[in-house]
This record gives sequence, structure tokens and C-alpha cells, in this order.
Amino acid sequence: MTDPEVLRRLFLFDRLDDEKIAWLVAYGEERGYDAGETVLRQGDPAESFFVLIDGEVMMTTETPAGPVSMAPTSQPGVYAGAISAYLGDRAPDTYAHSLRATKPSRLFVLPAKKYGHMIGEWFPMAVHLLDGVRLGGLAQRDFIDRRQRLTALGTITAGLTHELNNPAAAAVRAVGELREMVRSSRRELAALAESGIPADRLRALIDLQEGCTDGASEIPARSPLEISDAEDTLGEALEDAGVPDGWELAPALVSAGFGPGGLDTVREAVGEEHLPGAVRWLSEAIEISQMLDEVTDATGRISSLLASAKQYSQMDRAPYQTVDVRELLGSTLAMFKGKIPPGVSVATDYDPELPPIPGYAGELNQVWTNLIHNALDAMDGSGTLTVRTRVEYDTTALVEICDTGPGVPEHLQERIFEPFFTTKAVGEGTGLGLDISYRIVAGRHGGDLRVESRPGDTRFQVRLPLVEPPA
Repeated sequence: MTDPEVLRRLFLFDRLDDEKIAWLVAYGEERGYDAGETVLRQGDPAESFFVLIDGEVMMTTETPAGPVSMAPTSQPGVYAGAISAYLGDRAPDTYAHSLRATKPSRLFVLPAKKYGHMIGEWFPMAVHLLDGVRLGGLAQRDFIDRRQRLTALGTITAGLTHELNNPAAAAVRAVGELREMVRSSRRELAALAESGIPADRLRALIDLQEGCTDGASEIPARSPLEISDAEDTLGEALEDAGVPDGWELAPALVSAGFGPGGLDTVREAVGEEHLPGAVRWLSEAIEISQMLDEVTDATGRISSLLASAKQYSQMDRAPYQTVDVRELLGSTLAMFKGKIPPGVSVATDYDPELPPIPGYAGELNQVWTNLIHNALDAMDGSGTLTVRTRVEYDTTALVEICDTGPGVPEHLQERIFEPFFTTKAVGEGTGLGLDISYRIVAGRHGGDLRVESRPGDTRFQVRLPLVEPPA
């Protein structure tokens, strides 16, 4: 028989009078469960209402997409089972979820019919209120869940658009300038031909230009002051050699490693009479090559961003696959690049020994997105975001998303994974991001998500099995 004082300590029953407590003791019973033991199983007949006395339990719900687990809880008074029995004939016939003891636990068990009778007789108005809240809550949960996904999609899309705009604008600008440069280069080459330059000297000039272009990448790095001095020196040499507008030609030539000594090389290759036209053409040809490099770099950056977006969305992959966690984290950070404030630095520490793991890549990317987004919000524009991976005990992959924000107060750390619970201001969070993340990690992957936090050091730790769990 259950001790009445035990029931009085539970928040569900603490306001009941002695007569009602005695009724509960008469019709209910206390049961013990070992760690790992199933308390109730989804789909079994909904015959009982369960209330946790002490220990720890975890609720799991099977969905078409796989199992979804809630965070384990040890709060006395939490309940599960036939919680809708007060609806009478409209109550579900089977349990809508499973419950498992994660630590040795004691639960108070009340038959479903007695629980339904108790609610209807003791709280008749509450039956109507609970039914309305239940239906409204389901609709609200569905709406907010969809809104959360759209918000996350909008955040990533805005960042990707911003990042794509820079290389795209650079490519457009370079192509516009290239058109005019190519036209001018043709005119310079035609002028050289009209001046009677021999074919062998023209070939020598073209070979010289190709040599300057190919060797540009091997030029040692120079400071801005050194580059400015080199341009001044070459400009003076060009003016002395009778090359018009030598000051305008010097920057492009210097960028290719061309100096006063190169002027003698050109003179030797084409002759004194063709020197001005040859230098002008050589400068423009070098600029054309540099602009082509800009276009190549810009389009390469665009391709890289699109590859990151493809990796992030997993739009061409099977849902369940073997994935490289480091690649997933890298693609997620690439999506966030345009949203990371200038005052926030990003540090990555990836374990090279971490092997690929089985998982749902797209859903894991959603977890990284939620955790990184929360970390950036917590730092409020300044701090360090650290993303770290390592192998634990040869069986588990550990991913840590760390920030240097103010931290999560200790009394809230057990609640942050609860649905709709948020520490953000009104209108800034739905309280579903961490709940969704936990369900993905624990329910879909058989892993664990927890937080360690103190001011200046908050770590969300995701643990995932290195091998596929048994069916």
C-alpha cells in the first residue's frame, strides 16, 4: 500500500484533502522499475495512469519518421500513460507513447477508468478546459514547428544570398572591364602591326607576356610601401624611355613582377621604335590575365558556396547514410558565414581520428544550425564560437558547440530541453529549437544531448554512436 504522505509530496496531489488521498491509496498502487526497464509501451492498451515518485524516466514516441525521445526527467509528480482517460469514450484505446526507467524508479499507478472517473467527478469544469487546451495545444505546436523551420530556412537563405552576392558582383564587374580591355588590347596589337613590327619580334613579345603572367604567382609578397616604391621607380623609367602615361601602366606591370630591368628585356625583344606600343599592350594583356583570375576566383567561390549548401541540405543524398561529421559542421558554418557578427571569432578543433558515423545528415545539420544559432544569440555580437569533435571511449562521437556568452543559470539547465521553454525575450524564440534537437539526437540517432554551462563557457555536447544501433 502506498504511504499517503508520499502522495502528498507530489505536486499533482498536494492540495487534495484526506478523503481524496485515501481514495487514491485505495485504488492505486506503487510499483518499482529497474534502470532500462519499460514502464509502458506505445500501442499497448491504455489501462493505467502513471505518476513518478522518485527515480528518472524517459518518454519515447514512435513516428513514421522514426522514434522521437524527450529529455529524461527526475521530477517527482510527472505523469504518463492514459492521460486522456478523462475523455471517456473519446479517449485513445492505446498508449500514445512509451515510457522507460533510465534509473531505478518508483511510480504510482492508477487504473485508467479510476483516473477518468476521478477527474470527471472531482474537476468537472477542468475536463472541458483540458480538452480545449489539448486541441489548441496540438494546433499551436504544429503551427510553431512549421514557423520554426521557415525561420531557420530564412536565416540560412539570407546568409547564403549575402555570401553569393559578393563573388557574383566581382565576376560581373570584372567581365564588364574585360570587355573594354580586350577591345583596347586588340587596337594596341593592330597598331603594332601597322608600325611594321616583324613577326618574330611580335612572337617574342607574346612569349614575354606569357612569362610575366605565369610567373606572377611566384612573386614574393611585398608590403604596400614596397609596391608603391616599385611603381614609382618603374613609372619614372617608362617616362624616361618615352612611353606615354607610364604612371598609369606601371601598377599592372609591377603586379606581374615587371621592373626597370624588364624594360630592357622588352626593348631587346621588339626594338626601340616599337617599345611604347609594346609596353602598353603588355600592360593591358597582364590586366586581362588578372581579371580572368578574378572571374575564376569569384566563380570558384560561388561553386564552393553551392557545394556547401548542397552538403548542408543533403538534397541529393539518402536520408540515412554514413556521414562525415566534420563535413556536416563545415557546411553548416559556411551557411552561417554571412550571419556571424564581426565581433565573433570562430575556432574549429576537429579530431582527425573521428570516423564517419551512421545518421540522418539533413537532420544533424538542423541540430548544428539550432545550436550555433543559440550560441551566436547568447554572445550578443562578441566572443568566440568553438566547434569541436572527438572520439569518446572508442564508441561515441562527441560534438561540442561552445560559446563565451553569459551562460545558462544552473536552475534552468534541466528545463532548456522542454518544449516551448525559452530564455529569450518575448518574440525572439519559440522554445522548440532545443526540443527538436534533442529529439533528433536521442530519438532518431540513439545519442545524447546535454549542456555544461558557466559564465564565459557554455558547451552543448552532442554524443552520437559510432555504429548503427540494433533495430
